[in-house]
Amino acid sequence: MDLQKEKKRWEDETLKPALKRFPERQPEFHTPSGIPLPPLFVPPDPDPDYAEKLGFPGEYPFTRGVQPSMYRGRFWTMRQYAGYASAEESNRRYRFLLEKGQTGLSVAFDLPTQIGYDADDPMAQGEVGKVGVSICSLEDMQLLFRDIPLDKVSTSMTINAPAAVLLALYIAVAKRQGVEPRQLRGTIQNDILKEYIARGTYIFPPQPSMRLITDVFRYCQEEVPHWNTISISGYHIREAGSTAVQEVAFTLANAIAYVQAAVDSGMDVDSFADQLSFFFNAHNNFLEEVAKFRAARRMWAKIMRQRFGAQNPRSWMLRFHTQTGGSTLTAQQPENNVVRVALQALAAVLGGTQSLHTNSMDEALWLPTEKAVQVALRTQQIIAHESGVADSIDPLAGSYLIEYLTDEIELRASEYIRKIDAMGGALAAIQQGYIQGEIQEAAYQTQRAIEKGEQVVVGVNAFQVEEQIQLDQLKVDPSIEAGQRARLAALRQQRDNQRVHELIVHLESAAKGSDNLLPLFITCVENDVTLGEICHALRRVWGEYQPPVWV
Repeated sequence: MDLQKEKKRWEDETLKPALKRFPERQPEFHTPSGIPLPPLFVPPDPDPDYAEKLGFPGEYPFTRGVQPSMYRGRFWTMRQYAGYASAEESNRRYRFLLEKGQTGLSVAFDLPTQIGYDADDPMAQGEVGKVGVSICSLEDMQLLFRDIPLDKVSTSMTINAPAAVLLALYIAVAKRQGVEPRQLRGTIQNDILKEYIARGTYIFPPQPSMRLITDVFRYCQEEVPHWNTISISGYHIREAGSTAVQEVAFTLANAIAYVQAAVDSGMDVDSFADQLSFFFNAHNNFLEEVAKFRAARRMWAKIMRQRFGAQNPRSWMLRFHTQTGGSTLTAQQPENNVVRVALQALAAVLGGTQSLHTNSMDEALWLPTEKAVQVALRTQQIIAHESGVADSIDPLAGSYLIEYLTDEIELRASEYIRKIDAMGGALAAIQQGYIQGEIQEAAYQTQRAIEKGEQVVVGVNAFQVEEQIQLDQLKVDPSIEAGQRARLAALRQQRDNQRVHELIVHLESAAKGSDNLLPLFITCVENDVTLGEICHALRRVWGEYQPPVWV
């Protein structure tokens, strides 16, 4: 049988007459990235590149997963992102989540912490504790992890520009608990390039920022070997409006820049590559999202093996955390978000994620309530224990549509990377505004499609209902900021300020040189030098990043 001829006969004699019965349906279908979806897939001719495309789980090119047994061996880490108001409040939420079955912590920091200001800095006024927890000192960090043994839990910290300082604080807390750095497990985001692209919480210019990142690589390679030194993030690129293809392309382009920076600093690629991790978004187009994760894994394996010459198979593995799409949540009919989150979480699991955060249904309205957080966590647990999808290794492999989408995403994302390479790499493409412009155009086209009704968002531009929502949940008490300021004032009075002054002078001198700054950061925080004081010392030496203005 000539399968392609049979397919053509079926299309002409069966499919086309059937489609005439449904004139309201569009004759052509595409994914949000613009990839066309033919109506039917049949087995292609035998593919001589099968091993290069699929292989087996746990083996190059890791299309089917980075672990041979995947979830038959163990489930992904269920890691709910949390942090708000004070360290004490956040600590209570962490212990609540751990009691409900969460298997890893994920820390959200407030905006002043993210951009290196103490709570008593004039720049922090009105923002303390608003979108995360305020951390200024070792005392705050100890309160944040009170009664949580750091050798028993994996902790992820969403922090970028001052990531090295927060890691120093975490190591210092562990030491005071009697936990050696070599026992610590977790991740710091530490991805500054996507801040320049999409998120905006940068402090320093690119060159010193990249130095901080490679300092973390080198220090953790030697002292904190089980720590993920960076979480290269496509999540925020997608939240800014990119397509799935762009999310993969721009994330991997940034990753290439980090690896190249480390290699240029004298590090052997196999000495640090297995401590790199990634962070992706899970959006609504279920099948494209599954294929996206598979394509990213395969692309990264090829990049590390072929482009950078990595020899260790662990260096070829793309290990990633996933968070469901915050930008997909709606304030209208917020209960619908439970369904969106469940579908997105299932896509992440079928795509082979190592770690997952599920958003709460009410996040488009306010900081999540404990009830909503519990439902979000239960969503993961139901997928793990009740759906059956974790019982099989890579259950969607061999789906003609999934394999087609995986190939197309790889093809289109690789073309983006070639363009970025031709510009001189990710940093040059960022400085030229290319990556930002591509994301902005994709976001514009999506919003235009929603406003024209071409893309349905249930409850927003279709299937609306009359409803009234009172925005009165989980407001941050203004006394939180006052309390943080008072705590800092007491700290500054009680500490050895002569020693603090000496360390700041030493830090400014070290920032002008090339020595690894992590050991000095640890010494500083152990002597009660604050986050803001460290970052201000670095600002005085390195300055602040000023984004280009395009007309």
